[in-house]
Amino acid sequence: MPWTLDTASRLLFWCGLSFLLAGVSKVLIPLSFWVIFSGAFLVLGNLYLLLASFEITTTGKAVLVTGCDTGFGHALALRLDALGFHVFAGCLQASEEGARNLASSASSRLRVIQLDITKEEEVNAALKEVKCLLSPGEELWGLVNNAGISTFGAVEWTSLQLFREVADVNLFGHIRVTKAFLPLIRKSKGRLVNVTSGEGRFTAPCVAAYELTKHAMEAFSDCLRHEMQRFGVHVCVIEPGNYTAGTKLNTAERAKRLAASLWSAMTDEVRHAYGKNNFDQVVSSMESVTNTGLVDLTSAVDAMAKALTQRFPQARYTCMDSSLYIRALVAQHMPEWIYDLLYVSEVRNVWYN
Repeated sequence: MPWTLDTASRLLFWCGLSFLLAGVSKVLIPLSFWVIFSGAFLVLGNLYLLLASFEITTTGKAVLVTGCDTGFGHALALRLDALGFHVFAGCLQASEEGARNLASSASSRLRVIQLDITKEEEVNAALKEVKCLLSPGEELWGLVNNAGISTFGAVEWTSLQLFREVADVNLFGHIRVTKAFLPLIRKSKGRLVNVTSGEGRFTAPCVAAYELTKHAMEAFSDCLRHEMQRFGVHVCVIEPGNYTAGTKLNTAERAKRLAASLWSAMTDEVRHAYGKNNFDQVVSSMESVTNTGLVDLTSAVDAMAKALTQRFPQARYTCMDSSLYIRALVAQHMPEWIYDLLYVSEVRNVWYN
């Protein structure tokens, strides 16, 4: 089992529980605190690792992955194909280069299907196609809601139309696909995997349209997880950190085009209130961000694959570096002024001076 920050954090929980048990047990058992602690942690830690190592068989199981043209979806489709799954790779443009490269790189088990998750008719057509292509005795075991788009801009810069466009892909598109395919997943007692983001746990200025969809998907996933327990369906959330350089979800060229659109759509009053220099600083910062983050997508794809293959999956898989992991903990468990001081004040100084 690969050693990850996610694994370490869960072992830390069992370490803390062992410490607590040792403190309570020392009153009843005439043994050293450290002997009890070591024994408890040895048992609990190894039990966790043992259960995490159990995997399901991929024989007779199919998985639908959305957003397979590039990035996570493309890499995951190839990984699942190599693991022996029958993969349905949903692509926004099934006749373009990304989809063709995917089909040529995989086995005959992988099928590329046209799937724009914002269009009801394409989702319904994909459902019919999947049902037709499932072999006798085969079941749709997994659905990975991976498709997504990114944007930036202060709330006053962002039109309602842009808010809707981002939400239609990152939120309502996933809900649309989930509702269509959930009966098949219920029947197989399979897996629903939703790819959100580390930014579903914290916030930053000038990305409200993007981050609100990630927070919403976290809540949607949790609610659905509770509802699906009675059917034996596991709902898992994948929280990637910064993989911008690897996924190319945003590029400098796209940032420039978006900036031009935002500026032209602003009212004169909003332009005057923020100023062109401030606007240009934000755009420059966003352009520089497009070259940051991990290029290698392996850690995120590993987490998605584990969510589908572990016999006892986790509700959440975090695949982010330690700095973002700590940021999420601060955002969720510390007073807001501490988070603002550590992570937002510097941004304000750069953008608003």
